[in-house]
Amino acid sequence: MSYAKLAGLEPIYGLYSGFVPVFVYAIFGSSRQLAVGPVALVSLLVSNVLGGIVDSSDALYTELAILLALMVGILECIMGLLRLGWIMRFISHSVISGFTTASAIVIGLSQAKYFLGYSIVRSSKIVPLIKSIISGIDGFSWPPFVMGSVILAILLVMKHLGKTRKYLRFLRAAGPLTAVVVGTTFVKIFNPSSISLVGDIPQGLPTFSIPKEFGYVKSLIPTALLITGVAILESVGIAKALAAKNGYELDSNQELFGLGVANVCGAFFSAYPTTGSFSRSAVNHESGAKTGVSGICALAAIVISAVIGLVDYDEAIFLWRVDKKDFLLWTITFVATLFLGIEIGVLIGVGVSLAFVIHESANPHIAVLGRLPGTTVYRNKEQYPDAYTYNGIVIVRIDAPIYFANISYIKDRLREYELEVDRSTRRGPEVDRVYFVILEMAPVTYVDSSAVQALKDLYHEYTSRDIQLAISNPNRDVLLTLSKSGLVDLIGKDWCFVRVHDAVQVCLQHVQTIKETSKTTADPSPQEKPSLLQRLLRQHGEGLSIPELESGYQGQSISSTETDPQLEPLLSRKS
Repeated sequence: MSYAKLAGLEPIYGLYSGFVPVFVYAIFGSSRQLAVGPVALVSLLVSNVLGGIVDSSDALYTELAILLALMVGILECIMGLLRLGWIMRFISHSVISGFTTASAIVIGLSQAKYFLGYSIVRSSKIVPLIKSIISGIDGFSWPPFVMGSVILAILLVMKHLGKTRKYLRFLRAAGPLTAVVVGTTFVKIFNPSSISLVGDIPQGLPTFSIPKEFGYVKSLIPTALLITGVAILESVGIAKALAAKNGYELDSNQELFGLGVANVCGAFFSAYPTTGSFSRSAVNHESGAKTGVSGICALAAIVISAVIGLVDYDEAIFLWRVDKKDFLLWTITFVATLFLGIEIGVLIGVGVSLAFVIHESANPHIAVLGRLPGTTVYRNKEQYPDAYTYNGIVIVRIDAPIYFANISYIKDRLREYELEVDRSTRRGPEVDRVYFVILEMAPVTYVDSSAVQALKDLYHEYTSRDIQLAISNPNRDVLLTLSKSGLVDLIGKDWCFVRVHDAVQVCLQHVQTIKETSKTTADPSPQEKPSLLQRLLRQHGEGLSIPELESGYQGQSISSTETDPQLEPLLSRKS
C-alpha cells in the first residue's frame, strides 16, 4: 500500500500488484527466493512520469499505470524470448549503485510530507523537493512527525537486531507488521485529526479487465523501456545472488520471461508495474524459502525503512579505495540522478559507462615482455622488473581482440616500443637498433579484416626499415583469419611460432649473424646495401649456440650444434 501511494495510486492497487503477479511468477520464474511485487524505485518512476501527463486524482492516471504494466511485461517477454539478457551486462555495478543510492534519497524525501504534515511538490529531482520542504515549513505538524519517527525507529531497530543476531532473524520479517499494528492501534485509540488515514479499502479480489487508453502508448514507450531496465537490474541482480547462495543455476532469460508474464497478467487484474524486491527477497532467503510459492505470503515493507538500505555509501568508499574510475562513474550517476532526475540520471550513467567500455576497448593493454631469469617464461616487464630482454628484439603482448577501433592505437604503441629501448636489462649480441618485433598473440581472441589490413601495412612499414615481424601463439580462429587473408604467407611461415621462446631463439641467431656481418663487411653504398633478409639468407646456417648468444658472446662465429630441440614452428614449412 505504501508503494502504491508513492506511485500516486490508491493503496488498493498496491495490494492488487502484490497478488496476481506473485502467483504468475511462481509458475514462470526461475528464482526460488525472489519476491515479486511493487517496489520503491519503480513506483517513483511511475509517479514521476505519469504525474507530468495527468493529475493523480484523475481516473486516467490509474489507467495509464495499468497500461504501463502491460507494456513493461511485453518488453520483458520479448527480451526473454529473444534471449537478450546479455544486454544488461553493459551496465556496470557502479552505475547501478550510484543510481540506486540517489533514487533512495529522492524517494525518502518524497515521503517527508507524511512525516511533516504538509504537502510537498512531486519530483524526481532533489532541488525542487528540498525547496518545497523548506517553503512549507510553516505547515509543520508535530503529531505525524512523532508517530512517523517512532514507527521508523521500530522498523530500523528490529531490522538491525535481525541482521546482527542470528537468533533474532525473525524480527526482520516481523518489523513491518509490528509497525503497522502499532500505528493502527494508536490511531484507533486516540484518533488524532492531524494524522491522515488510508481510509476504506475495497473488498474482494481484483476483477479481470483489459487495459485501456492505448492512444498513450507512444508517449509511454521511453518510460516503459526505463522501467524495464530498472526492473531487470533489480530482479536479475538479487535473483542471481540468491541462486548462488542456495546452490542452483539461474536462467536470466527465463527470469525475464517470468517477470514479463507476471506484469502482463497483472495488467489484466489492475496491477501497475512490478519487479523483484531486494528487501522482501532477502527476508524470503533468510526465512528458508525453497520455492517461488514463498512469495505468495510476503508483505511489503514501509517505504522509508526500505530505501534506507538502498543508500549504498559503503560501495562508494570501496570504489574509492579500489578503482578511481569506477568511483567517478558512481559519482556521475549519483549526482546526475539526484539533480537531473531518474530518467536523465540513468541515461547519463549508462552513456558514461559505455564510453568507458569503448575507451578501454579502443585503448587496450599492451605489454613489453621480458624473460624471467632461469626460465623460458616471458612476462610483463612492468610487473616483473627482474625480467630481461635481448638486444635487437622487442617482444610485445596484445591483451585484447584486434579490430578496427583499436588497431591505430596498437600500431602507435608498437612504434613507441621500437624506439624506446631500455638497455639496462638487455642481453645478447650488442646491436644498435631493433631488428625483430615479436607479437605474442595468445590473449588475442579475435582479428577483423581492418586489423588484418593494418597488420599488412605494419609489415611493409617494418620491412622498409629493415625489421622482421614474427608472430607467436595465435589461437585457432585468429590463425585461420591470418592465413585466409594472406598475412601468414606475407610474413612467412618460418616466422610463426608456438612459443615466444622459440621465436626469441631464432631471432637471437639472426641478431648474431647481423652483428658478425656488420663487423666483416664494409658498408656499401645505399643503393647496394643488402636488406636484413638478404643478410640473413647469406649467413644461413652460421651462428653461435643459444647459451652463448644469450650471454652476449663476442667471439668468432661457430656452427651451432646446441639449438633447442623443442624449438617448433607454428605452421608447416611445406608450401
